[in-house]
Amino acid sequence: MSPALEVSNLTMDFGGLRALDSIDLTVNHGEIVALIGPNGAGKTTFFNCITGIYNPTAGDMRLVSPEGKAVRINGLKPNQVTENGMARTFQNIRLFQNMTVLENVMIGRHCRLRAGIPGAVFRPPRVRKEESRLIEDSYRMLQKVGLEKYVNEFAKNLPYGAQRRLEIARAMATEPFILLLDEPAAGMNTQETKELDELILRIRNEEGICILLIEHDMKLVMSLSDRIYVVDYGRKIAEGTPGQIKNDPAVIKAYLGEDIDA
Repeated sequence: MSPALEVSNLTMDFGGLRALDSIDLTVNHGEIVALIGPNGAGKTTFFNCITGIYNPTAGDMRLVSPEGKAVRINGLKPNQVTENGMARTFQNIRLFQNMTVLENVMIGRHCRLRAGIPGAVFRPPRVRKEESRLIEDSYRMLQKVGLEKYVNEFAKNLPYGAQRRLEIARAMATEPFILLLDEPAAGMNTQETKELDELILRIRNEEGICILLIEHDMKLVMSLSDRIYVVDYGRKIAEGTPGQIKNDPAVIKAYLGEDIDA
């Protein structure tokens, strides 16, 4: 497998606090990789660094497209990271609650549109055609995540699990080759988690998008992941297959002796 994301020696300091300490991580095309660890271990900080929200203290971060084009993303703004093929969801849902489901996905598509300000003002045939395609593409994305029946509903009126899927659909609308999911199963019931499990597999298998996820639901992590990285107090303490991680003494200790497959 070839790498889609390569992170080496990633370090993040907040004043005198070292939140990430020399983290190395790779996600290959075709993989589902999990990043796990106790609360406060640095997982979301890691996501914020590689997506341009934080500027890390040290380290190197690269995206490599399926065609082999490599881009160093250090110093890029979040929208520039997205334009280079990496999209994310957030631990706390960040939808436009008073916009429709379709409009939320359309916003995700905007980074791939060519029309500038003059085109938006004068709306020549080329721009009108692009707008029609935007609506069609956004609707197809809703079909892929099973939300087409809510197309004209306000986002705030969706069931919780559907809001989570809408956030994934909006991220996918940016046409990423790697998708970051920050605790996608948080707050979901058993049925919603099962549907999420199936959706993540479809995204990888049918859309060809590799996935890096943060998740506390260990059953979901163990059933989905090809490989798992474990962090604790900002340091990587283990990496390997689900079977290797489940039996790793350092991982068991980090989880305070709990059975991580419970």
